Amino acid sequence: MDFVVEILGRGFIGLLQMLPLNWVARLGRMIGMLAYYLDARHRQVVLQNLTRCFGREQTPEEIRALARENFRRICENYLSAIKTAAMTADQLRPHVEFTGLGRLPQKNGADPLRNVVAAIGHFGNFELYARIHDHRPDYVSATTYRALNQPGFNRLMQALRNKSGCLYFERRADGQQLRMAMNRGGLILGLLADQSSRGLRGPFLGHDCNTGLAPAILALRYDAELCTAICYRVALAKWRVEVGKKIATHVNDQPRASADIMQDVNLALEAAVRRDPANWFWVHRRWKD
Repeated sequence: MDFVVEILGRGFIGLLQMLPLNWVARLGRMIGMLAYYLDARHRQVVLQNLTRCFGREQTPEEIRALARENFRRICENYLSAIKTAAMTADQLRPHVEFTGLGRLPQKNGADPLRNVVAAIGHFGNFELYARIHDHRPDYVSATTYRALNQPGFNRLMQALRNKSGCLYFERRADGQQLRMAMNRGGLILGLLADQSSRGLRGPFLGHDCNTGLAPAILALRYDAELCTAICYRVALAKWRVEVGKKIATHVNDQPRASADIMQDVNLALEAAVRRDPANWFWVHRRWKD
């Protein structure tokens, strides 16, 4: 069964990657609109989340319109990510812009390039975070992931991702390899920070939720700079990845509490959600008790 799934998946991926990116994005939006009406369970999650956060600011009809656009964006970005995974840096240049790269540390003599931990989220075509080294080749981009339960799908995802040149570390199995990479320096490690995870209990978009502490802990442990990186959709099949301002991990040469650091991360991610609400992954149950 795994073999059949993998063969069918490779055929679908191959077909998408033959199409122009604009066509793939439009196809994704059409599938997203269909999914909004067919996927009642996730539609309900999105409407509940949007109402929780924006119910006092927007009418029910505006909330529903935002939910429909969110479904279109999600499918547009997922299908586009399959296409962009096979594109070269030159092919991507008309479609992707990176800003704020000058905020990242520069090489200082013979010292190793300082690591960066980037707190990222499910914004836009978030697989594009991995392409940051196309614009800052002095850095090696890396991230963590959790292997999918279906082996065929997992092999497909990793085959796609490995084309980017990014290093991928499985969270449960590759801890030692990640430590070795961080000790070498010159790594920009993207960590998803917008999902419900044990650690900090605090406000996000006006309501308490759980936030993992991993970005703060790793930045402190390896004396890495900490920032956010957000992928915004600026037009059909066009994105801008913005590297945010440095988030302080020390005050008066003393390390800050990880919870305090992550509160600053949450504020930055919250501002990104408010800037373009349809650009975020509302199908996730972010506000769990």
